[in-house]
Amino acid sequence: MARDLFHQEVKEALIKDGWQVTDDPLSFKIGKMQVQIDLGAERLIAAEKNSERIAIEIKTFGSLSFITALYEAVGKYIIYRNVLKQIQPDRVLFLALPESIFDRFFDESVIKETIFEERINLILYNQTDKLITKWIK
Repeated sequence: MARDLFHQEVKEALIKDGWQVTDDPLSFKIGKMQVQIDLGAERLIAAEKNSERIAIEIKTFGSLSFITALYEAVGKYIIYRNVLKQIQPDRVLFLALPESIFDRFFDESVIKETIFEERINLILYNQTDKLITKWIK
């Protein structure tokens, strides 16, 4: 499976943010399908002596038209979320995208509505600084 353009930058940003990348990629076989989500990560929560587990699908929105890339990202997100519900229900799925793309396109009302209605969790990243700039749940 081809990696997204900023795969390594997002991975490094997660590590800087205190996450341990446990799967690269996070792979599942469900029925006859093989599913690969870009990254799996976890972070120890000291107060609870427990861990928080996430899965991250990385998108750059760079190679296709924005709307085509959005269709693909939302479709993948919904399928991956349903796979995780069945196989690892404690793992929370996030869609990672460059903060510049979010700032440019995600203020449109139909996109806001889609993100809200489909319950899409977002991670915004700065690919140059290799930093997570915002978590949106």
